[in-house]
Amino acid sequence: MSQAQQDESGTQPQNDRLTGSIVVVALVSAISGLLYGYDTGIISGALLQIGDDFKIGHVWEQVIAASILVGAVIGALTCSRLAERRGRHGTLLLIGIIFVVGAVAASISPDPITLSLSRLVLGFAVGGATQTAPVYVAELAPTAHRGRLVLFFQIAIGVGIVIATIVGATEVIDWRVSIGLAAVPAAIMFALMLRLPESPRWLAREGHEDRAREALARVRHAGSDLTAEFREIQENVRDEKRADTRGWAGLKAAWVRPALVVGCGLAIFTQLSGIEMIVYYSPTILTDNGFSDSTALRVSVALGLTYLIAQLIGLSIIDRVGRRRLTLVTLPFAALALFVLGWFFVSGNDGKSMVPWIIATLITFMALTAGGIQLMGWLTGSEIYPLATRAAGAAAQSASLWGTNVLITLSLLSIMRLIGTGQTFWLYAVFNLIAFVFLYRKMPELTGRSLEQIEDHLARKKFTPADFASR
Repeated sequence: MSQAQQDESGTQPQNDRLTGSIVVVALVSAISGLLYGYDTGIISGALLQIGDDFKIGHVWEQVIAASILVGAVIGALTCSRLAERRGRHGTLLLIGIIFVVGAVAASISPDPITLSLSRLVLGFAVGGATQTAPVYVAELAPTAHRGRLVLFFQIAIGVGIVIATIVGATEVIDWRVSIGLAAVPAAIMFALMLRLPESPRWLAREGHEDRAREALARVRHAGSDLTAEFREIQENVRDEKRADTRGWAGLKAAWVRPALVVGCGLAIFTQLSGIEMIVYYSPTILTDNGFSDSTALRVSVALGLTYLIAQLIGLSIIDRVGRRRLTLVTLPFAALALFVLGWFFVSGNDGKSMVPWIIATLITFMALTAGGIQLMGWLTGSEIYPLATRAAGAAAQSASLWGTNVLITLSLLSIMRLIGTGQTFWLYAVFNLIAFVFLYRKMPELTGRSLEQIEDHLARKKFTPADFASR
C-alpha cells in the first residue's frame, strides 16, 4: 500500500509514527525539565537545614536561593547563541555536563559562598536547558506529536518540584545528599544524548544537507518517505535566510515590538504573580510565623502536588478555553486569594486554629496561578514571534522571566521583614491585578491561530486583542 493510500485509509503515516529515537528525545527533554523543577524547588526545604549548618540569616538565604536564577539568566542568553552557532545537540551535551558538575559542587560546598557559586553554575544549566531542550524536541518530533512531546518539558518541571518537596519533607535526608541527587538524572541525560543526532533543521541551515537528511532518517521509521518532510525543512530554512528581520537585531523592528512587549511582559508577570515566592520560601515563611518545620514541609509537598495537578488540568483545557481567557479568568481570583492570605497575617488570625484555612488559601492560590498565567510564560515564547526572530525572542522572554525571578528571590524575605508578611501578600495581589489590566489590553487570543497567521497579524500591524477577535 502506498503512503497516499495509507493516509486516505486513516492509517497513521510512517513519518508521523513515534520511533524509539523520538521517545529518547522526549525523555531527554523531560529529564531537563525535571532537573529545572528539582534544582529550583529543592532549596525550599533545604534552606531550613542550610541556615542551621552555616549559621546564616535571611540575607544569605536569599543569595543562595537566587544564585541559581542569576545563572539561569546567563545560561538562557548564552545557550541561545550557542545553540544557533554550534548546534542544539552539542549544546545539550554541554548542559548535561554542567548539570552534573553544578550538583556535585553544591553538595560538597563548605560555606555559603561556595554553595552560591555552585548553584550559579547549576543555574547556567537550568537556563540553558529551558532555552534549548524544547527547541530540540520541536525540530526532531513528527508534526502529529510535536505539541505533546514539547509539553513533556512543562509537565516534568512540575514533577521535579513535587519530588523536591517530598525529599525536603522527609527531614531525614541531609541537604547535601538531596542537592547532590540531581547529578544522577543529569548523567543519564548526558548518556542518552550521546545516541541522538543533531537537529536536521540546524544542519540544513548550516548547509549540511546530506547530514540533515541522515539525521532525519535516524528519528523516523525505516522505509519512511522523507522527501516531503525534508523539502519543508529546506523551504523553512530558505524563508528564514530571506527574512529582512532576523535574530536579536530583528527584535528592534517596529512591527515585531508588540510581540516582544506582550511576550516579555507576560514573562515578568508570571513571576510577579507570587508563585515563586511560594515555591521557594513557603517553608521559611511558615516557620517564621510560628509553624513547625514538619508542618511547613508537609504544606510544601501539598503545594508541589497542587502545582503539578493544576498544570496538567490547565494543559488539558487550554486549547478549548483559550490562552487569553484562561489567564484573565484566573488572575483576579489569584489576587483575591493573596488578599485573603494577607488578611490572615495582618489581622492576627494566623494562630493554630486558622492553620487549615491558611493552607487551603495557599493551595487555592497555587492552583489558580499554576493552571493559569504560569502556563503562558514558556508557551508564548514558541509561538508569538516571527520565524526569523523566534530564537532571539524566546531568549529575551526567558531572560525577562529569570531576571524578574532573581529580583523577587533576592528581595522577598527582606521586604517581609520591612513591611510584614501580610502586607507582602497584598503587594503581590496588586501585581496580579496590574497583570490583568496589562494582558487585557495587550494580549491577543492566539489559540487556534497558526504561526503563519500570528506572524501575518504582526506584519500588518494588527496585533491587538480586537484584531484577533474576528477571523
